[in-house]
Amino acid sequence: MRNGKTGPAGRLSGGYSKLFAAGLVNGIGDRFSSIAMLALVLQMTGSGMAVGISLGVRVLPYLFMAPLGGILATRFPRKAIMIAVDLLRVPVALSFLLVDGADRLWLLYTGSFIMAAGEAVYSPVRKSSIPLLADSSALLRINGLEQLMNGSVLILGAFIGGVVSLWFGPEMAFIVNALSFLVGALLLWGIHFPQAGGRELGRTEGTGKNPAAAHLSGGRLHTLKYVAGGSLALQIVIAYELLVPVINGWDNVLISVYAVQEFHAGDAGIGAFYAALGTGLSLSFFAGKLLKKRLLTAALTGLMLEGVLLMAISASGSFIQAFFLYILLSLAGGVGNACLDTLVMRETPPRLQPLIFGMLSAVSGTLLGLSMLGAGWLLDYVEPRVLGCAGGAGFAAIALLLAGYAAVRGRLLRERGLSR
Repeated sequence: MRNGKTGPAGRLSGGYSKLFAAGLVNGIGDRFSSIAMLALVLQMTGSGMAVGISLGVRVLPYLFMAPLGGILATRFPRKAIMIAVDLLRVPVALSFLLVDGADRLWLLYTGSFIMAAGEAVYSPVRKSSIPLLADSSALLRINGLEQLMNGSVLILGAFIGGVVSLWFGPEMAFIVNALSFLVGALLLWGIHFPQAGGRELGRTEGTGKNPAAAHLSGGRLHTLKYVAGGSLALQIVIAYELLVPVINGWDNVLISVYAVQEFHAGDAGIGAFYAALGTGLSLSFFAGKLLKKRLLTAALTGLMLEGVLLMAISASGSFIQAFFLYILLSLAGGVGNACLDTLVMRETPPRLQPLIFGMLSAVSGTLLGLSMLGAGWLLDYVEPRVLGCAGGAGFAAIALLLAGYAAVRGRLLRERGLSR
């Protein structure tokens, strides 16, 4: 078995296994730090505005830094970029230990911004590395594992992070986060990407020796536009990332509002709802195994189900009912996300994958942040359940819109012999 590819009977390679482990360790460490950071802010200020600022500064870097990560991955080895980002975040994570009063919260805000900027660079580089470490036939399974990883991070990171912060103080959580970056870098060091002619697969060398590479280096956006123009799947994914985050932020805010105001379950209720989301993401890995083809249909069906379930949650009469509905909601979303990521990896040439993942991450992250701010403003005028029902209806409408576009555009592409 060559390092970086799937082995016999679908066994995952050591390359992806290490990438998975690094993502799991980093994700849990980040959850530790996030929970400790919010607890520290509330302890020092008691201000909801301070909490909002600490969350907001983690969204802003994605607009500029995620595309930068995609560009860097076309010029430098992806492993080197990820290791460098991990190591640079170690001292930033430790800088949170210096925050011992409200007058030093600026250190926390600055550090959070830098950490988020690092994640914005790291994420598209990591995601575009997956096709280099797996055969095309294994991509759906691996993207299902990515959802399992996200679910595990959500459950273990939030729960254990809260316990560590409560028993040992936020300082210990910050130290654990710094150590997680070191462990992640060591795991990444052991990955060997497949090579072609002495170059890491997927890298673009704008040296002028290769006309195709030189053209790609000088006009990646033009090339990406050309590729997307001939791929219905990519068009749907791009439209999805432009439309869904505009509403998805409402649900992120409503989780806490439902738990505290509607079901009177307090902080424990918020934790339980997030645990439900993590459980659904984890289960989506096993549900995704049942899918073999028609991934675009599966993704749009999952979005439709999310809309229906959001409307059901808005009308639920008990905390337990809402808890299980959130599991189903996250299950449908996890399957859909795995399908969409797989379609991007299959439809996009390796050299362009860092760029498209960076652009999608930038757009979706920015729109999600604006959506969360909008939800906070809307809740001053609209009842939470009404807003939740409207969000669910919006998801369903987007699913129908994209399905209609897929049907019409797919027929036109087939008539022209361009459909892929």
